Amino acid sequence: MLSGCASQSRPAVNGGPLAGNWVSIRPGDTLGELARRADVPLLRLQRFNPGVKARQLRVGQRILIPTQRERAPGGGPYRYQIRPGDTYTEVARLFDTTAARIQAANPRLSPGQLRVGQLIKVPLSGPSAGSTASRPRPAKPASTRTASLPDPGPLPKQQKNWPWPLDDYRLVRGFGPDSRGTLQPMLLATQQGKQAQAVADGEVSFANSMRQLGRVVIVHHPGNLQSVYALCGELKVKEGQSVKAGTPLCTVSRNATTGRYDLLFDVRYGGKPIDPRKVLR
Repeated sequence: MLSGCASQSRPAVNGGPLAGNWVSIRPGDTLGELARRADVPLLRLQRFNPGVKARQLRVGQRILIPTQRERAPGGGPYRYQIRPGDTYTEVARLFDTTAARIQAANPRLSPGQLRVGQLIKVPLSGPSAGSTASRPRPAKPASTRTASLPDPGPLPKQQKNWPWPLDDYRLVRGFGPDSRGTLQPMLLATQQGKQAQAVADGEVSFANSMRQLGRVVIVHHPGNLQSVYALCGELKVKEGQSVKAGTPLCTVSRNATTGRYDLLFDVRYGGKPIDPRKVLR
């Protein structure tokens, strides 16, 4: 049986493996850098820390780093790993839900029999959970998704007629499934020295490197929309930065495979990839 106050039994850890621990923010830390060091998606880190603002981190503030076993699907239920000092009440307080909802989601598990390392389901409730879950996941563009994804519904009426991310481009590949039924993101070719620009007002939620995609910028827009810019060269923005439509986000680098200056461009609505031409001019 686990007991005691979480604030007493959960140590803040810096140095060594981060995943699974609480860490204290140090000068210069960003959520993106912590996610990279812990090798967890930025969105998962954000969802496990509801209310934490990327641009308002404070030195000494404690952040929970999820493990690779934990998951945070938008809307829940989360898969949460029990830590020393955890009770249903403490976990409910962290995720702005209730102990009763957690108990109902884990009917075969007694609150008095929690074990460190055990995985439980944490259902979410209320609008605050939805707003946390709406942040863009720093994942690969649509090529990792199957073409059978459900339609997320009609787009907000105000989110239309966005400018294209490049002012000089050639459409090499449109959004859509390939011969194997796998969705492929839009691919644009341009000239050396060109810069990708934000297609709408929003906030940069990711500006860092990803495996096989080089440097990537993800911008979160009103209406639960996100735009993704991959295969970037030099980044022009930082995580947490507010941008306007037309703000330079990154330079377009030379693609070693094609020899062109390519930009992978993806738009997501509710976390699901959609055809960018639904919102572009």
